Amino acid sequence: MAMTALVTGASAGLGAELARQLAADGFRLVLVARDRARLEALAASLAVPCEVLPADLTVPDDLQRVAARLADPARPVDVLVSNAGFGIAAELADSDPADERRLLELLAWAPLRLSQAALPGMLVRGRGGILTVASLAGLLPTGSYAAAKAHAIALSRSIAAQHRADGIRATALLPGFVRTEFHERMGLRRTGVPAIAWADAADVAREGLAGLRRGRAVVVSDWRYRLVRPVLPLVPDRMLGRWTMRRLDPR
Repeated sequence: MAMTALVTGASAGLGAELARQLAADGFRLVLVARDRARLEALAASLAVPCEVLPADLTVPDDLQRVAARLADPARPVDVLVSNAGFGIAAELADSDPADERRLLELLAWAPLRLSQAALPGMLVRGRGGILTVASLAGLLPTGSYAAAKAHAIALSRSIAAQHRADGIRATALLPGFVRTEFHERMGLRRTGVPAIAWADAADVAREGLAGLRRGRAVVVSDWRYRLVRPVLPLVPDRMLGRWTMRRLDPR
């Protein structure tokens, strides 16, 4: 029997790549994002049944619709991929409070709410997977984006620890810089980051899904970032924050 995966933020970038790789593995898909046209184009390009579910996860009614789809016992979802996200091209002292609230809702509250909706059915079936796209930034002192991603990492680790014996796997995927349109949407340019630092979205998606299959609670994607991770606790926060925030310059 074919399994079903629900992917948020599926209209572009890493979310679209995760959807493509899940489709290649034979998963039926529920594609979630704000842009219906992009979702429909992606669905048409995949050789598996796809359900298009347009939703803005920062809108309570939309989030509840996606949660209800995950909880529907008549249409079980075997894998939840929480990938939707955005960033703010301003430091906390200068940013719009409304933008900060949307950021926290999308990066922290939405993955929690959707995991909460998916877990009961997975527990009944005795199997399931939850892949949460966090970020290496979640290990760094680099503002509200990093704080929200730290929440996502902790949430995923908690689910993995609490429900491994129940047949449920949970993985936090921690990419560094990835070649997608994410930074352009923030209004940032890449000139402060050397070309070698940018990872390919297909490689990042592949490592995340492989980590989920293996039951790894945390996956740092790309060998370059795996080399850096052990060094991070040794560097003072003030140096990490200053260096990281200067890598990408506002337009």
